[in-house]
Amino acid sequence: MKIVPGEIKTAQLHAYLLGSIAPRPICFASTIDNNGVANLSPFSFFNVFGSKPPILIFSPARRVRDNTIKHSLENVYDTKEVVINVVNYSMVQQMNLSSCEYPKGVDEFVKAGFTPVKSDMVKPFRVKESPAQLECKVLQVIETGQEGGAANLIICEVLCMHLDDNVLDELGKIDPNKIDLVARMGADYYCRASGSAIFEVHKPNAELGVGVDALPAHIRNSKILTGNDLGMLGNSTSIPMVSIETVDDRLTSILKQFTHDLEGKKDALHQYAKELLAAGNVGHAWQVLLSA
Repeated sequence: MKIVPGEIKTAQLHAYLLGSIAPRPICFASTIDNNGVANLSPFSFFNVFGSKPPILIFSPARRVRDNTIKHSLENVYDTKEVVINVVNYSMVQQMNLSSCEYPKGVDEFVKAGFTPVKSDMVKPFRVKESPAQLECKVLQVIETGQEGGAANLIICEVLCMHLDDNVLDELGKIDPNKIDLVARMGADYYCRASGSAIFEVHKPNAELGVGVDALPAHIRNSKILTGNDLGMLGNSTSIPMVSIETVDDRLTSILKQFTHDLEGKKDALHQYAKELLAAGNVGHAWQVLLSA
């Protein structure tokens, strides 16, 4: 399928974009109007863009169906302040309820059953139930258009951050399983970023990896090893030498079983290496692959 913006309806393009660019973190934005009435609304056009200064950006886009703007945006223009609360699994249904388009002046803290907490440095309230609350001043609002679906980029600087101690590990770092965040997918779908959904991918070494292009041809062109497998091998800083000490029972069995079947031996070695890579044993996988 090929999609060119402008050739399909905005609502259709919107759905394809949100289904493709996912999962997206959720900005649960607390604002306040000039009369002191609180507003609470979630936005998934959101992320962090710097740490010195600490910058967050979210976008209450113009509604596609009727080209109106949201109360959160109106309040931001009025007060230039916002509290951005993150959303975890234990509060996702209440957060969803707060996204109802209540009339202006209705307090979503009350409607959704959240607990407002006085902020230290800005006027809008924090959400007590949120495991991370960021008090922000608004630096700039960039309007990207005047038609339905146009973004309003709200650029915020974090003035103060509040973390629930219960989401920290023994080293004082955020434990992804304890914070149990949720993220927005397309349509009515969400995902939960904890448990089996979490996995580690170690950042590249301080030294340059050899690269996939430097891998021996029989490895690079394997019909068994995936792109992820090749990426792990290519991140090695060198191609190791084969060591007799790493020969194990399974490797010995493969070498004996396929003495006269070179293609069968290669496939068996690559399958074994694939399993080792899945377990994070890159060094052992190298030794298996180089035993062909």
